[in-house]
Amino acid sequence: MELIRGIHNIRSHHHGCVLSIGNFDGVHLGHAEVLRNLVAQAQKYNLPSVVMTFEPQPQEFFAPSQSPTRLSLLRDKLCLMRKLGVDYLLCIYFTEKFSHYTGNDFIEHLLVEQLGVRYLVVGDDFKYGRNRQGDFAQLQQAGQQYDFVVERTSSFIYQGERVSSSLIRQCLAEGNLEQARSYLGRNVVLSGRVQHGKKMGRKLGFPTANIALKRKKSPVQGVFAARLRYPGQDWINGVANVGYRPTIHGKHCLLEVHLFDFEQDIYGYAVEVELVKKLRDEQAFTSVHDLKNQITCDAEQARALFQSDAD
Repeated sequence: MELIRGIHNIRSHHHGCVLSIGNFDGVHLGHAEVLRNLVAQAQKYNLPSVVMTFEPQPQEFFAPSQSPTRLSLLRDKLCLMRKLGVDYLLCIYFTEKFSHYTGNDFIEHLLVEQLGVRYLVVGDDFKYGRNRQGDFAQLQQAGQQYDFVVERTSSFIYQGERVSSSLIRQCLAEGNLEQARSYLGRNVVLSGRVQHGKKMGRKLGFPTANIALKRKKSPVQGVFAARLRYPGQDWINGVANVGYRPTIHGKHCLLEVHLFDFEQDIYGYAVEVELVKKLRDEQAFTSVHDLKNQITCDAEQARALFQSDAD
């Protein structure tokens, strides 16, 4: 699978494709259904499958303070779409210049001239172009004019619910990992690179792997029984905190994982952290001593959970 970074990197061999456009945040069960259909259409047309997404997402560009939390970063989307058989992920940088594209510019210059779209699938509420002037009806008209098929995505219903990124965010905010997993179709995993911290956990007797989340907001916060994995290794059990560490007045959201019976140096490693079960909300303690006592309880609870699952 190839990542195309920006319109300026679209090459002649990318011309002629089947395409879907959207944020695909989380690449959940509904998205997976759309992408499997896209790959099937690509085989039918004997053309590559392309997904167009945006960085930042349009809402993050126009109203950053009101934008929803990210379920997945670009790297996560790339990995998940690769598994579904998508050929190209086209990441459009959503800039001031791009925001002034008219609906016709978007269709004629990007979809037709540069990508040579033959089949397009989008949500019927998809808006594009300056002031969101372009809509599904305009795409249908353009399809007739430029000879490409336009299809709409249908809602994906699971357990009586319409699966959406918003629904999954709600589940995560409520600490309902089991329900979130059912809508995602996989475990809840955060990824990042282990970095050096202030060594506060080590001073408390609970050394942690500190992982920068590379996002302004986290879709989930609290203390969790968790497992960490890095390339070439199996999952390692532990306990994780996702949040701002109010007891020590932290300013940035951080993922910290204390691994059980583990002493190796993994600074700089790209890791995945699976959140298994939420134990409690993050809270401020009146003293470091109280914080240490609570971490001890959290670790014991997480160990008991993993032992119960193993029995």
